[in-house]
Amino acid sequence: MRSDSASTTVFIVDDDPSIREAVCNLLDAEGVASRSFGSTDAFLREWEPDIPGCLLLDVRLPGMSGTAFQEELNRRGLAIPVIIMTAHGDIPMVRKVMKAGAIEFLTKPFQREELLNAIRQAFEKDQARREAEKAYESIRVCFETLSQRERKVMELVAAGLPNKQIAAELGISEITVKVHRHNVMEKMHADSLADLVRLSDKVQQRQPRK
Repeated sequence: MRSDSASTTVFIVDDDPSIREAVCNLLDAEGVASRSFGSTDAFLREWEPDIPGCLLLDVRLPGMSGTAFQEELNRRGLAIPVIIMTAHGDIPMVRKVMKAGAIEFLTKPFQREELLNAIRQAFEKDQARREAEKAYESIRVCFETLSQRERKVMELVAAGLPNKQIAAELGISEITVKVHRHNVMEKMHADSLADLVRLSDKVQQRQPRK
């Protein structure tokens, strides 16, 4: 197993130095970059969100536990795929971490392939998220070029309203609606109505709820 990018990294948080060393050695042999930390605080001090990868997180740690730290990451909106590992797991714990979005729950001592398979899944999820973020950013840049009136027209067009109804809704002429609609299609680089609806949905999903 070799990571697709030289910077794709497995971040290991475990207070047992022997575990950290063993996992780092295993990953090094597989051509996968890794960095290890003895606590969640140490990880947060050095982790850079721009670095693609995943977090291999032990449950029993000094200070904040691994499960509590997973929840804290979610609360802060810090997006990194998490693989939980522990020597003292139970069914309620498994359910809790998986519900919180963990990629996998590994029981120590875990098998080499178990770990590598979980890391593959985590890398794939992280890559997909980053690609989605990049795609949304291009949509957001286009959306920012729209005037407030054009944004409203886009919203109503995407909702399925005909030009006549949009004109009545906004108190403007149908010809003006057509002009705005044309501008929206050009600025959003939409090739069809279906394409515009898709772009509008993506924008709406990211808008803060009122």
